[in-house]
Amino acid sequence: MQLKHEIANMIEKIEHIEVSQRKLLGQDLGSCTNEELQELDDQLERSLRSIRARKSQLFNEQIGQLKEKERLLLEENARLCIKCGQKPWQQSTQRKEAVNNCSQSGQSSDIETELFIGLPEMRAA
Repeated sequence: MQLKHEIANMIEKIEHIEVSQRKLLGQDLGSCTNEELQELDDQLERSLRSIRARKSQLFNEQIGQLKEKERLLLEENARLCIKCGQKPWQQSTQRKEAVNNCSQSGQSSDIETELFIGLPEMRAA
């Protein structure tokens, strides 16, 4: 007898959950009262706020990770420049200049593009 009562309660709860789910999905709203519709609206608004907050949190975490990755790559670039005997990039000015140069297509540059074969002394002649 106890088991039959528990089964009946579980079936009733499942039906109630299914009805709530259909209403949240926008189905079977014709039988809802104004108060039920307002409650659904409030519940959906709370859910949207929660989803948007989580999305914002994930974006902020991703931005932090990308900034850290950028910092590590800049450090590695500086080490490699030193290893190759070049001057490391200065983050603030040279990087902005490089970005500006890349974005300004069609303008001439002062880069020497001629190919010389032989020892460096022969180039001056």
